[in-house]
Amino acid sequence: MYLYNSLSHKKELFTPNSPEEVKMYTCGPTVYHYAHIGNLRTYIMEDVLEKSLRYLGYNVKRVMNITDVGHLASDADTGEDKMLKGAKRENKSVMEIAKFYTDAFFSDCDKLNIKRPDVVQPATGCIDEYIKIVSGLLDKGFAYVAGGNVYFDTSKLDKYYVFNDHDQEDLAVGVREGVEEDPNKRNKNDFVLWFTKSKFEDQALKWDSPWGVGYPGWHIECSGISMKYLGEHLDIHAGGIDNAFPHHTNEIAQSESYLGHKWCNYWFHVHHLNTDTGKMSKSKGEFLTVSLLESKGYDPMAYRLFCLQSHYRRNLVFSWENLDNAALAYQKLIAKIATLKPEGEVDASALEKLKERFVGALNGDLNTSLAVTAVYDVLKAKCSDATKLAALKDFDRVLSLNLLSAAEKVRAQEAEEAAASADPEIDALVAARTAAKKEKNFAEADRIRDELKARGIEIIDTPQGAKWRRV
Repeated sequence: MYLYNSLSHKKELFTPNSPEEVKMYTCGPTVYHYAHIGNLRTYIMEDVLEKSLRYLGYNVKRVMNITDVGHLASDADTGEDKMLKGAKRENKSVMEIAKFYTDAFFSDCDKLNIKRPDVVQPATGCIDEYIKIVSGLLDKGFAYVAGGNVYFDTSKLDKYYVFNDHDQEDLAVGVREGVEEDPNKRNKNDFVLWFTKSKFEDQALKWDSPWGVGYPGWHIECSGISMKYLGEHLDIHAGGIDNAFPHHTNEIAQSESYLGHKWCNYWFHVHHLNTDTGKMSKSKGEFLTVSLLESKGYDPMAYRLFCLQSHYRRNLVFSWENLDNAALAYQKLIAKIATLKPEGEVDASALEKLKERFVGALNGDLNTSLAVTAVYDVLKAKCSDATKLAALKDFDRVLSLNLLSAAEKVRAQEAEEAAASADPEIDALVAARTAAKKEKNFAEADRIRDELKARGIEIIDTPQGAKWRRV
């Protein structure tokens, strides 16, 4: 499997540290508000990556954090804590806000068939791990105390900007709220490892530490949680492209300085979901959620397909027209699958041939667009329906589009409608019309059609024969 590595800026053959287990870490949500569909594009693509690895035979252990403390309004250590901001907005406690929006996040994930990671760890549950890492960085000379806070000293690094091939706009995302100069910093790129009450007197959550009562910086959380559950060597770290700087940059700086060796081998970044006005963002006030899409009549699977139709390393433009196209494509795809009947034997040779293109798409830097094309190739293939259904079931282990279950619902609905509209007299007239047409007695066929029309019955000629419905 070849993956684009944001750290080396090229596609690389994926080789895990151990053949026994792929250690995968993904940045989780800051649970101060609902996740918008731009956020969820990243989680969909991370889900596809994990399922692809499992599909290809790897054993995967995936860990994800839940940020419930320490993430400031600006990723540059300025502004108000987002969790406190959410609590004030809704007149609730920080923990009440965290639980509500954590539950809402996983509800959205369920709707989009995003698998829950093997380990989900709220940041507030690993304070001891952060203190241990911060203490180690101080002992090794990579951190300093100033103004009551502990800062990482970026001047001690040989290279700080490790993700230096991204657009300036992507790098600027980290300081989107503006930068307030922090007089405690020795260098402008230094970042906070631990805040004390000297930073915020009204901080809702605080813990004792060797440097005073306070709370962890946002960046230290992912390092601590990852090391706790996945050890000192990480295979894949995934997240949105806006996390590349400063969040992932700072994670690498502090983790490798603390450990004394390379920490993570592959970095997987999903690009933005844009609207016609730019990147989707909560800070703009209005944003689209899965619940909003549902309220407008969209199946969440239509949005998942919309995401899969584009490569994860390309910005994806959202519009209602584009979503309508994806919804129509999904509806037609399921309707085609619904016509397949589990008849005949599964041809093992034909099945393997169908799988070749699908596997090739996954191995080619997770090309989900080609993987979806492989689904349509199955429908056009010259093999038994049983073989086609076996292939679709196999592919959906990764795509998770409910291909077979949604098709079964269509078949059940059609059967129910057929039973509800059954009428022996009309069936006989339709059959008589069909016989008349076969005998080229078109005058009689037209007479029967007109008689049925007068009774409110419409005849629909299909490749499978004539059908009727009441109008």
